[in-house]
Amino acid sequence: MLEITNLAKTYHTRFGASSVHALTDISFGVEDGEYVAIMGESGSGKSTLLNLIAALDKPTSGSINLNGTELATIPEAKSAKFRREHLGFVFQDFNLLDTFNVQDNIVLPLVLSKTPVAEMAKRVHELTPKLGLDDKLQKFPYELSGGQQQRVAAARALITDPELLLADEPTGALDSRTADELLKLFAQLNAEGQTILMVTHSAVAASHAQRVLFIRDGRIFHQLYRGDLSQDEMLVKISDTMTAMLAKQDDTGAKAVD
Repeated sequence: MLEITNLAKTYHTRFGASSVHALTDISFGVEDGEYVAIMGESGSGKSTLLNLIAALDKPTSGSINLNGTELATIPEAKSAKFRREHLGFVFQDFNLLDTFNVQDNIVLPLVLSKTPVAEMAKRVHELTPKLGLDDKLQKFPYELSGGQQQRVAAARALITDPELLLADEPTGALDSRTADELLKLFAQLNAEGQTILMVTHSAVAASHAQRVLFIRDGRIFHQLYRGDLSQDEMLVKISDTMTAMLAKQDDTGAKAVD
């Protein structure tokens, strides 16, 4: 459903004095119903990659194709509409509106798309019990725990029935127990057919995914498939890969100094 081919993103400083290659020759695909995690150190390019897939930025070269639509060809005036209709977003800091109650926060994308009220009510009725929010619809974000706020953010992302759910460090602002609850929710959603692409620093979070892509210096360094591995076994493999990636980075730096 998502095909990324030879993707590159270069940022130029003012007056073009120097360039920063954030991404170089990135190619991979995501199948319908797959759960993929992207890992890498700060500055590795993973957030840039997520922004490009989210159609928040355009690549310098290469292709991002979502179910037959080439994202770079979407006019700026239509990009927001495309995101509302095809993508769902879960952010680290929730991005909820404090002056809106839970129900209003959840249906906001549908309101912007001018969805009929009856259809909005139907979707809320079907979705919120799955996330344990059906008894909290009239509460405001400041009345909820961090985990409950993240569930509201997830509900808002899912209410449009997106083709692809994008999660940017979704457990970063949560304690370990609440993070585990959210990751179990993601696993449940994926089991029901939702395609998920998650950027994370957390090896524990990534161990819930079916596949993990590792990015180093703007390039794909390695990937792991979960297959029949348990979550604990996948966690060990992820940790070993991160250690090897950091060791290679340190070795490269040492050689550069030499």
